[in-house]
Amino acid sequence: SDSEEQKPGYWMNKEFLVKGSGKNKQEIACFIKAPATVLENLKCNILNETSSLVVDDSEELVSNIISIECYDYEKLFFPINIAIPFASCFRGNYREIMVKVTDTNFQSNYLTPISLQGYQGNHKESFAEVKIYHLGVFSVLSCLKKETFTVPKAGLLQKLSVDPRISFCYHPGAFGSPAPMQLKIQPIEPSLISALKSRHDMYYSVISTSALVHVQHPSAQPFNSSVTITLPCPPNPEKKRQGDETEHARAISATVKRVAAAYHPRAVSTSVRKTGENLSDTLKLLGRGNKEEGWKVFDDVIIQNAQNGLVSFELNEHLESFVVIRLSFLLENTYLLLFAQALEEALCSTMANVILYQKRENPYKIVVLLSASKELTNELQNLHEEGYFGPPEPTQQFSLREGEQIHFRFRGNISASENGEDFGKTYRLIFHSQRRPRLELQIKEVDEFGNHSSPHYKGTAVFYKITREMITKKWEQTLPYNEYQHQSPLCKLALTLPKHEKLVNRPRSTKRIFSDSSEALWDNLLFWLAEELAEDNTSLFALCLPVRRSVLQLVRLKCPDNLTHQIYELLCCWEKTLPRSADKQQLLSRYLQKSGRSDLAEELRLKCQNKAFT
Repeated sequence: SDSEEQKPGYWMNKEFLVKGSGKNKQEIACFIKAPATVLENLKCNILNETSSLVVDDSEELVSNIISIECYDYEKLFFPINIAIPFASCFRGNYREIMVKVTDTNFQSNYLTPISLQGYQGNHKESFAEVKIYHLGVFSVLSCLKKETFTVPKAGLLQKLSVDPRISFCYHPGAFGSPAPMQLKIQPIEPSLISALKSRHDMYYSVISTSALVHVQHPSAQPFNSSVTITLPCPPNPEKKRQGDETEHARAISATVKRVAAAYHPRAVSTSVRKTGENLSDTLKLLGRGNKEEGWKVFDDVIIQNAQNGLVSFELNEHLESFVVIRLSFLLENTYLLLFAQALEEALCSTMANVILYQKRENPYKIVVLLSASKELTNELQNLHEEGYFGPPEPTQQFSLREGEQIHFRFRGNISASENGEDFGKTYRLIFHSQRRPRLELQIKEVDEFGNHSSPHYKGTAVFYKITREMITKKWEQTLPYNEYQHQSPLCKLALTLPKHEKLVNRPRSTKRIFSDSSEALWDNLLFWLAEELAEDNTSLFALCLPVRRSVLQLVRLKCPDNLTHQIYELLCCWEKTLPRSADKQQLLSRYLQKSGRSDLAEELRLKCQNKAFT
């Protein structure tokens, strides 16, 4: 062990708990391994509201944001070990798990975990463990894997571990002294190219691209000779298909020629155009020296096709980023540059939707969450299993970068609260592609006498997109109350609440008085009638009872899976609206006849006549 670890004191592994979110009363912030005297001097907090400030493009947050502070720096000894729980989807060879440390001035560095073990104490989940020498704000990220190597004066052929098909061949004397290199490979999915082509017709000629290659050249030595770069750029699938068809066409053509030669000798000299003869791909290199320079098309670089979809070319200057594009026909450089910009933006973005669902059993409880569009079906299924349903339906999809925020407020006659007390606030969801931003809220009507011409209370949730550039760099992140008047909403979702029946307290002398026996008999009669109607799957609308739509909606929400109970509740609600002098049996028989159930109307009359209510 390190000499620093020999400080006096017994080393312990301590679990730090913080107040949880949602249904969890507490959750694990991290485990810290240090001398007991040091552990007593440390405190942890979760700062997830600052997550927009600690992620960059191509990084994906997979943990909580953990702040570790101490009460007394004189009692603090380094190094200490911290283990942060995280959850990450499998991302293949191109990505790796790193721990990012951010100081109070938002300066960051990255630590490679010494362990990604699945256990800490009695807890089984993934933990990223690192050795630290100073405190700060810690987060676990999924990052593009960095490949580091040094090019000697004698030259080097470097095949990358993330994809051995990608190689850099530095010839002898390429640099005057050993030159360190750092590379990151960002793969580009064919579906991303298809999405860009579907949105913009001008990109129709793009067939495929190579991965986007990022290179850091710290020594900034000039190239004495060119470097040969080889990387995959998928061939035109149409060309391969037509090539196979060409072989088939040749066989048919040979047969036709033999037959034609026997009857029409002149026909043999007729030339047959080969299928796919006009298919000739064009390869273009696009790159940039740095972000400030912008993208550039390198028309003078000759790119050669190699076997198995590989391409190679010579490069004699340093490029910070570059990509090879395969075209079915030539495209103007202006459009190529626009495509490169759109591609880079799309690589850093994810298509997402906002979902706002209400609890079926309690429409005053809602859930609002951000979901990646590709996960939308699974998210909706999970919400249905929890008892949440629409309307409203999810919003149209829109693009979000990692760490961008969605702020929303409620307008109209509906407001919301997290704790059931503070209504009318602004709420925030921060997008992270590997996490599930979610808020559970309570809603209520603002004015119980509002929307008087409607059977529902009506309101709208208005959503605004906040980019990372719009967020002030400070650790205390407060939500603005009314700063969106100059910003167009990203989207809106309308929602309703059923109006509840108001109980009117009448003077004692006007209250209806029933004998217990007659009230119980009538109640039994209503339940018998509900059972008879439910056997024939009679809908609530088919009963033709003069009740408001809000009553029908309330009855469905109260008894979602039992038609008998729905009809019984509806009959009870209808009965409560009748005046004291009304003949309930006669009215109910009339509605049954109107609904096409004369048989039940007659049976109801007989039961009332004989007082056979059971």
